[in-house]
Amino acid sequence: MSDAELVLRSTRVITPEGTRAASVAVAAGKITAVLPHDAEVPPGARFEDFGDDVLLPGLVDTHVHVNDPGRTEWEGFWTATRAAAAGGITTLIDMPLNSLPPTTTVDNLRTKKEVARSKAHIDVGFWGGALPGNVKDLRPLYDAGVFGFKAFLSPSGVDEFPELDQEQLTRSLAEIAGFGGLLIVHAEDPHHLAAAPQKSGRKYADFLASRPRDAEDTAIASLVAQAERLDARVHVLHLSSSDALPLIAAAKADGVRLTVETCPHYLTLTAEEVPDGASEFKCCPPIREAANQDLLWQALADGTIDCVVTDHSPSTADLKTDDFATAWGGISGLQLSLPAVWTEARRRGHGLEDVVRWMSSRTAELVGLGDRKGAIEAGRDADFAVLAPDETFTVDPTALQHRNRVTAYAGKTLSGVVKSTWLRGERIVAEGEFTEPTGRLLTRHP
Repeated sequence: MSDAELVLRSTRVITPEGTRAASVAVAAGKITAVLPHDAEVPPGARFEDFGDDVLLPGLVDTHVHVNDPGRTEWEGFWTATRAAAAGGITTLIDMPLNSLPPTTTVDNLRTKKEVARSKAHIDVGFWGGALPGNVKDLRPLYDAGVFGFKAFLSPSGVDEFPELDQEQLTRSLAEIAGFGGLLIVHAEDPHHLAAAPQKSGRKYADFLASRPRDAEDTAIASLVAQAERLDARVHVLHLSSSDALPLIAAAKADGVRLTVETCPHYLTLTAEEVPDGASEFKCCPPIREAANQDLLWQALADGTIDCVVTDHSPSTADLKTDDFATAWGGISGLQLSLPAVWTEARRRGHGLEDVVRWMSSRTAELVGLGDRKGAIEAGRDADFAVLAPDETFTVDPTALQHRNRVTAYAGKTLSGVVKSTWLRGERIVAEGEFTEPTGRLLTRHP
């Protein structure tokens, strides 16, 4: 520890071996050692003692729509990464759509990076997009460092990012499997959506009926069959239907290379509580019933669902009309994801070690950052969140860092206050005060 530049101490440090009292030594932005709580601090090293506040690895959110450039009035790298940092997130992977241009060619990726470079308060990586007709662009994007490829099986909501039909999905997935890449999929079957009743208006029950569970279930079954046939890696995005869980569990047991995520809003909000006209709760797939939510939690506990990510998908307030059929579908959750999940997790008997596994270590592993991010151990980046798990706060939308402060959590009381967030050994936010952006642009390559 003699070369430590910084020592962080807490009675509760979450490590891969469990939670313990420890001192964490940092040098050159990396964790160099996890030592006993009373380890001597070297002369000249900076020292922070967090007492009983919990020191946990910075969260890794692999599903974020930053929308920059092109729809920066919806969100942007400056505001998104500030909100993430305020919520204890130190790494995010940006989705390829809702920005203009979408990240579907190497030139478009270059444009995205140029915009993000000076605005990122945390580390940022990028997904590429798989569209009809861009198979030729997939390998170049992969070589340029994207972490994988996003595809839709039903309309995305923006014209410049069309969905894949089954033939196009096969072609794209075969190409991606050929170079060992990862396809991540919005899995709702368009035929089931088209057959569902479509009603405009304020009633949440009507919107819920328009996005039935069987649309998810059928799409996931198709993905499982494709992944098995091609020996391809496939990741199911934002699972909301508990009916798909037996199929997912069986596929994993059979060795299909399938991973699955869900989101804080599916784990903490229920259809029964959504007021009519309250489109801040609208997302696709939708928030479902409490009984469905119970099964999602059970699947997290047993490993059928791998991880939890925000699917932060903001828009301007004017697009959140009180007509569920036409309102923008997306929930803003970056700043609140950790306390929201922790509030419900602790109520259900889970610990912070579980939350860290779902929201940091497994997400880092999903995108190949498991040797750099997602754990407090020697050799990893010195990315941390400091959490007071027993403190509570009431969500005030005006206190959020998101560009558009529309939130489904307004007025809710949540447990877990993020006291500070650290990126490579430097405190980037504490008590609402931010440093200048120091985030790096990440690639799949080390």
